[in-house]
Amino acid sequence: MKLKIAVLPGDGIGGEITKQALEVAKTVCKKFRHELSYKEALIGATAIEAVGNPYPDATHVLCMESDAVLFGAIGHPKYDNDPTSKIRPEQGLLAMRKQLGLYANIRPVTIFSSLIHRSPLRASLVKDTDFMCIRELTGGIYFGRPQGRSEDSTTAYDTCVYTSKEIERIVHLAYRYALQRKKKLTIVDKANVLATSRLWRQVAQQIEKEYPEVETEYMFVDNAAMQIIQVPKRFDVIVTENMFGDILTDEASVITGSLGMLPSASIGTHTSVFEPIHGSYPQAAGKDIANPLASILSVALMFEYAFSLHEEGKLIREAVNASIIAGVVTEDIATSIRSSYKTSEVGQWIVDYISKRLIAL
Repeated sequence: MKLKIAVLPGDGIGGEITKQALEVAKTVCKKFRHELSYKEALIGATAIEAVGNPYPDATHVLCMESDAVLFGAIGHPKYDNDPTSKIRPEQGLLAMRKQLGLYANIRPVTIFSSLIHRSPLRASLVKDTDFMCIRELTGGIYFGRPQGRSEDSTTAYDTCVYTSKEIERIVHLAYRYALQRKKKLTIVDKANVLATSRLWRQVAQQIEKEYPEVETEYMFVDNAAMQIIQVPKRFDVIVTENMFGDILTDEASVITGSLGMLPSASIGTHTSVFEPIHGSYPQAAGKDIANPLASILSVALMFEYAFSLHEEGKLIREAVNASIIAGVVTEDIATSIRSSYKTSEVGQWIVDYISKRLIAL
């Protein structure tokens, strides 16, 4: 099979982790006799510095011409510490989502048994946790207009906007995933306060009638945030709006033991994007200490979601789990700094594991 991907390393540790993920992709393709071609392009702060645009036209053309996008991370302290900046790296990510029509971000929250000791929660709470967060990506307060400041800069405003059609497509998608899993869907909103949430609930209640085999529950976002900590294993599929999903999925990632462990897939009307959910971690850039596992697991999702190559994705997850059991991990999840491995060493170990693994072709 021919696989054509766009590689967008981005900022900070993005280049380091994406390099390891790409090597894993190459190794898997070689093992399963796929033909992989790829090109790199700019996004985020690196793109601003090079061409003055966080999502250049050339990057968008490459994404549209590719079968999938492997994305690293964006963000830089230069822009984080300057609230008056008109151009920001994050605008590149939002532009990519909007222009590619990436309306759904899928984030699996799965506990590796060998990492339970790293979770801030008791082992009995997180054991067997396995749920999926589906976050709406192209609507809500991140994209609502008007947005800005008053002329004297003493007042700022953001607008949260959703349409019925935006809600319908993401809720239907969530139900389809729930049907493939344990047939339970939690719809998260703030319908007791927000008009947009009341529209979400109204639309979802209509759609619910089309899926009688799925158990549906509605939950306010503050309660959901509490329940994810108290009883994470009660969830199967969660669907929610853009900002709520952003916050809840970062919260959920921590219970797995490390933010560096969770992959994600953003899907929609054009090319899908696969990325770790962590940020650019600029403090670690160039030090070869960042955890590449979320990026590598994103490659597993890419094989499965973009190419329907499930054995390839399964092998990558097997290799990642083996590296954790063997203790070949970076300092964020190692038992001590002395026993930790470099980013490149972890990536190479996984490449070697996949290369040596006997499979039936």
